[in-house]
Amino acid sequence: MNDSTLFALDFDGVICDSAVETAITGWKAAYRIWQDMPEQVPPELIEQFRLVRPIIETGYEAILAMRLLYLKEPIDAIYQNYHTKTNILLVEANVGIDDLKTLFGETRDTWIANDLTDWVNMNPLFTSIASKLQQLSAQSTWYIITTKQERFVKQILKANDIELESERIFGLDRKLNKVELLKNLLVLYPNKKIVFVEDRLPTLLNVLKTPELASIELVFALWGYNTAEDKALAAQQALTLQHLEDFLTF
Repeated sequence: MNDSTLFALDFDGVICDSAVETAITGWKAAYRIWQDMPEQVPPELIEQFRLVRPIIETGYEAILAMRLLYLKEPIDAIYQNYHTKTNILLVEANVGIDDLKTLFGETRDTWIANDLTDWVNMNPLFTSIASKLQQLSAQSTWYIITTKQERFVKQILKANDIELESERIFGLDRKLNKVELLKNLLVLYPNKKIVFVEDRLPTLLNVLKTPELASIELVFALWGYNTAEDKALAAQQALTLQHLEDFLTF
């Protein structure tokens, strides 16, 4: 690693194994909409959520995913008709996406206010990530590009003694997609090699389809929230496939 390289890193599924916390927050929020659900999430539904986590792009969708799992929708059926099934839930509950984003954030804020330690414990970093990021901070410029709200990223980094300036955390608050954020980084750093590490294949495929981003090296995080089918398809693309033990080794 050296300062001629800039790293743009996704957060959930690359840095943080947030699936359990996301499932619980999704359930807590869903309970506020659909009160036929029990207040406490059944442990088996948390495990099922891990199986559907790769289809989720933004955290608020966990509210809908947990509702579908509570309704005993099969995993395969959720994958095959995800947008149709989630749109039906939105209409039935008479809520919009912005409503869900607000509810999801407020539900997390309440959990953090009531028990920060418990919330942090439900958001562990993947093995050896903390030390690698601490080393990265001393050697290279790096950013986080995520669909998570920025205040939650900051909480988790702080809890793990990782320093990153607020202006280098690009989250849901920016209302920009990752393609747009990467374009901005190219403008800001025209003389640096940019490496983008992401675990969600559709996001990487969108970058591949964008000619202006052709100079960016794209790394598919095999340890993250992706499926066997994703891995097979990624191997056929102009991507660097990377295992966790090789994270940030360039």
